[in-house]
Parts: sequence; C-alpha cells; structure tokens
Amino acid sequence: MNIRFFIDLETDAPHIYRHNVAETDVEEILVNPIEDRSGKGGARISLGRTFSGRFLRVIYVPDAEPNSVFVITAYELKSKPLKALRRRHRRKSK
Repeated sequence: MNIRFFIDLETDAPHIYRHNVAETDVEEILVNPIEDRSGKGGARISLGRTFSGRFLRVIYVPDAEPNSVFVITAYELKSKPLKALRRRHRRKSK
C-alpha cells in the first residue's frame, strides 16, 4: 500500500508526529483495521490496534491511484472513544 502523509508546514514533517504516531503505526492500522468507515468530505476513518497495543484513529482520503491513500492525521484513542470502540467490537464478536 502506498501511503502519503500530510506535511505540517511549521515542522516540515508528517503531521502525525505531533500526536506521537509513527508511519509504521498508521500502516498497521490501515492494513488490518478493527473498523473502517466514512467520515466528512469524502474522508475515511480507520480504527485499530497496533502491534505494540496502542489503539489509533487514522483519518485519510483514498487516492485516485489504486491501493494508495493520503493520511491527514492519526492519534491515539483514549477514554470514552476507546471504551466505545471496545464495546462495539465485543458486540460484533458475539
């Protein structure tokens, strides 16, 4: 999968770095998400767990090129959003 990242103009680095998320973390979520649903303005929201155990939300836009995405941001799920994801996932597993 070809993954491009939104570059923060202040730091000239991928925006996900501001949220302590690495490119490999994003790739892990996109390849094997727990959930992947539509978001606002044609964006997609992918939720999942990294190999290290962190739960992340990745917001991206599919590219015109097949098997390619543009990642806008990604950040760790905590408190209520994490509990909601776990609850939804438990219901689907039963």
